[in-house]
Amino acid sequence: MTRPEPGGTPGSLGAAASRAAESAPGGPGAVPTAGVPAGAAGRGSAREWPLWEVFVRARRGLSHNHVGSLHAPDAALALRNARDVYTRRQEGVSIWVVPAAAITASSPEEKDAFFDPAGDKPYRHPTFYDIPEGVQM
Repeated sequence: MTRPEPGGTPGSLGAAASRAAESAPGGPGAVPTAGVPAGAAGRGSAREWPLWEVFVRARRGLSHNHVGSLHAPDAALALRNARDVYTRRQEGVSIWVVPAAAITASSPEEKDAFFDPAGDKPYRHPTFYDIPEGVQM
């Protein structure tokens, strides 16, 4: 015998909605999106929104560091959402949001071939030069 779930008896809409929420992508508590037409939430679903990469600078003088990603329909909303999600405790002084599609990166697997040309330029290393006497280090 099964116990009635909040919102109704077993097999009722409340139980079905509860099971759908538990098995929704993202785990318990996630909003199920199966069967929901695109645009039903007003401005389109997050699956249609572009992915934005978020970079935060913790203090003046430091560099921006990648802290995560989010979906947003435009740059202004991506910036506001990044502020709300990644700087809740005032840990930042500057935020960059960059469309993930605009980022071009090298692959770690191609490291040797990509960075090899720098290996045959010893003049780029300070050990190549003689330091004149009288120069303080």
